[in-house]
Amino acid sequence: TPFSPPPPPPPFYLPPTAVNTTQRLRALRETMSSLNVSAYIIPGTDAHLSEYIAQRDARMAFMTGFTGSAGTAVVTQNKAVLWTDSRYWVQAERQMDCNWELKRDETYEAYSRNLAPANMVLKSLPDNLVDTVWKDRPPVPSDVLIRLPDRIIGRTWQMKVEHIRSQMRDNPYKPTAVLLSALDETAWLFNLRGNDIPYNPFFYSYTLLTLDEIWLFVHKDRVTKEIKDYLNGSCFQANCVQLIEYNQVRKMLSDYLTRPGVKVWIGTEYTNYALYELIEKSLTSDYSPVLTSKAVKDKTEQRILREAHMRDAVAVIQLLMWLEKVVPEGKETEMTAAKFVNECRSKQKENRGPSFETISASGPNAALAHYSPSNETSRKLTVKEMYLVDSGGQYLDGTTDITRTVHWGTPTDMQKAQRMFDTWSCKHVCLSTGINMEMLGRRALWEVGLNYGHGTGHGVGNYFGVHECTVFLLEPGYYKENDFGIRIEDVVVTVPAPTKYGHNYLTFETVSLVPYDKKLIDTSLMSPQQLQWLDLYYQTIRRLLVPELDRQGLTEEKEWMLRNTEPLQRSTASAAMSSFSLTFTALATALIHDFI
Repeated sequence: TPFSPPPPPPPFYLPPTAVNTTQRLRALRETMSSLNVSAYIIPGTDAHLSEYIAQRDARMAFMTGFTGSAGTAVVTQNKAVLWTDSRYWVQAERQMDCNWELKRDETYEAYSRNLAPANMVLKSLPDNLVDTVWKDRPPVPSDVLIRLPDRIIGRTWQMKVEHIRSQMRDNPYKPTAVLLSALDETAWLFNLRGNDIPYNPFFYSYTLLTLDEIWLFVHKDRVTKEIKDYLNGSCFQANCVQLIEYNQVRKMLSDYLTRPGVKVWIGTEYTNYALYELIEKSLTSDYSPVLTSKAVKDKTEQRILREAHMRDAVAVIQLLMWLEKVVPEGKETEMTAAKFVNECRSKQKENRGPSFETISASGPNAALAHYSPSNETSRKLTVKEMYLVDSGGQYLDGTTDITRTVHWGTPTDMQKAQRMFDTWSCKHVCLSTGINMEMLGRRALWEVGLNYGHGTGHGVGNYFGVHECTVFLLEPGYYKENDFGIRIEDVVVTVPAPTKYGHNYLTFETVSLVPYDKKLIDTSLMSPQQLQWLDLYYQTIRRLLVPELDRQGLTEEKEWMLRNTEPLQRSTASAAMSSFSLTFTALATALIHDFI
């Protein structure tokens, strides 16, 4: 019998959503070997440690296949490892091939501590090694910078510069300069916006602000004459902005540090290691004075943020009303719903696109806290499953982010999660008192050994980032893997709380203006105070949205909104609500025990 060689072994299994990284890793390791590099760290961010990054900076995604917004990869000659947080563990397992291991996060300071005993050091390289193997890397965008209109600016850039300089003069460590590395820092300081980063109106930039100079590092060919005049770019006085090419920041900073007596103030949270290693002996804090200053919104910023949320609520109401009509027909999907809400927002005044990729999730997909639909994963919407939509818009006068969970059929006990949604409604009411948010937001889950893998809230800006330290959101949730997910999310502002004796207490005022799904609220389980809070919230929605819907001529949307904001209780009660009178904790614990 003639010899027949055995069949070749089957190729290793790749999930349909995974990327084959074998060739990329081989090319990177060859480059590392030529430079005598033992291990190479690939952050999931850009040179500004941004949360959202341009496609040209998605080096971690290119090398690993993992597209989550947080993570760090490390490659050695015989191993490749990705660290990310609990939000993305399931996603990473789906997207990475067998070349990669999944672990937890570390910072570059932790890297240094761990490398020291092995006589290894952490060093920056002048050229990014991933770029050498990424042959079709996208170029820098060519869009020009824009300035915000005067009508939505409460403080000029000169006023902001003086405010930061006054903090430098008052600081006991006497810094002579502040280095701004985060993209939103420079954008905020100069009231400028760009289009370099998806969903965020930022542009590649650094700023070195001294007591008598201003250096703006930017791609100069993108600065128009109008912007140059606006920045006083033709002079060299204290309030004149000197424009310097973006890629010169390390050289110019190094030159500045040779001056006698200088001390640069940096915020370590957003300064990359290549710059940090130059000035690590200088003045450091977690955040720069610009980030802490912009967290406090002036009256103009608060006013226009509310105006943006009124228009945004119209778009979300249009989505929910449309889905209520069409889902029973069985033709719509997670992707068509996401597309529809983006189209609704695009028709609103001052809209500049979405503020993040819409999370449109039905059934088990909603159990992934940061899931977004794709051609491979999009599910058909059905009256038998709950649906979660987390979406937001960028407007010239504000940034929005809102989540609603709905059901179009008759919820079963399981789909209602044994009235689990009422738990989150109660939690939302309780959180809106502003007392120990994280503790109250999670306590009921902690008591039964459950939790959720994301923060209870985050900040939003004014035509800015959707995650920042400022006006913020409350977004408690619960996710049962491969089954369902529940989340409600609203933007709130901190305002003085009326008290009997006039003490200086604070509370939250809800800015988002979209009603919750009444099918998923069992009012019999809610206290009078909780019902009162929801009724007052619905009164606010009516008071603000009726004029806006009339102005836009949206009669059907107005009728839908009025039906969904009818009072939950008929009796009148005092307008004051004390967090101590809420029975949320005991109620929520009982509800979750029932569910489990």
